[in-house]
This record gives sequence, C-alpha cells and structure tokens, in this order.
Amino acid sequence: MAHGHEIPPRAKPTDDNGYLETLTKAVFQSGFSWMVIRQKWPDFQQAFKGFNVQRVASYGDADLERLLADPGIVRNRRKVTETIQNSRTMVDLTDEHGSFHGYLRTLDSLFYAQKRKLLVDQFANLWPTGLFVFLWLVDEPVPEWEKRNS
Repeated sequence: MAHGHEIPPRAKPTDDNGYLETLTKAVFQSGFSWMVIRQKWPDFQQAFKGFNVQRVASYGDADLERLLADPGIVRNRRKVTETIQNSRTMVDLTDEHGSFHGYLRTLDSLFYAQKRKLLVDQFANLWPTGLFVFLWLVDEPVPEWEKRNS
C-alpha cells in the first residue's frame, strides 16, 4: 500500500465530517500522485469549508463552479461532483443510523468482500483500493494488503 510514500497514521474520525474528509482524500488519491494530493490538502480543506457533511451535501451549481475555478485543489469535475454526491449519500446514511460510524457498525458482521461491494456500490469513485485505504485510515478492520483485488 505504501508505494514508497509516508503512510499517514490511522485514526478514527471524531465526527461525520472527518469521515467525509478521509473518504474524499481516498477518492482524489485514486489515479493521482498521493504527494500532490497531500500537498494540496490544506487548500481542499478550505475549498470544501472543512468538509462539513451537511454543507457539502447542499452544494449546488454555483458551488461546483467555485470549486472548479479554485487553483488550490485538483479541479477534476468528476471527482468534485462525486464528492458532493458522496456527502449526500453520507447524509442519508447518517440520518438512518445516527452517524457514519454507526452505519459502519451495521456492517461489522459482513465479510470484508461483502462490505467492500456494498461500500464501493454506494460511494462514487470509491474503487476497491480506495476503499481499502479509506477503511485503513479510519481505523476500521481490513484484511492484510494484497497486490491483487481478490
């Protein structure tokens, strides 16, 4: 998983905003240099207003255009749009389960492959490797890393 990069510490987010931020980082790192994303992350935090889940979920066209004009972030329309979509999915899940952490607890009885399929299907542009990274970063149980996506 490291690919020669410094791996950030694992830490369970303290709130849903932390889960959205970590999920967004996993989405943006997919297909991009992790170093570029890491260097730009303070600008991402500012552009997405601290990744407040409710606020990002309410973003409309003007917010999308503001983000796409921000030179401090990676201005990939698909990934920015998917971040907004993912925040809306997270709002739906937290409304139903009280918190995103609470939602994750409902998946505890699933095998990793089942959990992976469910989460990859629910969240836009979260592929198996990105999901592994996300779960690992938020201190959720993951299997030993393998080079293949079994």
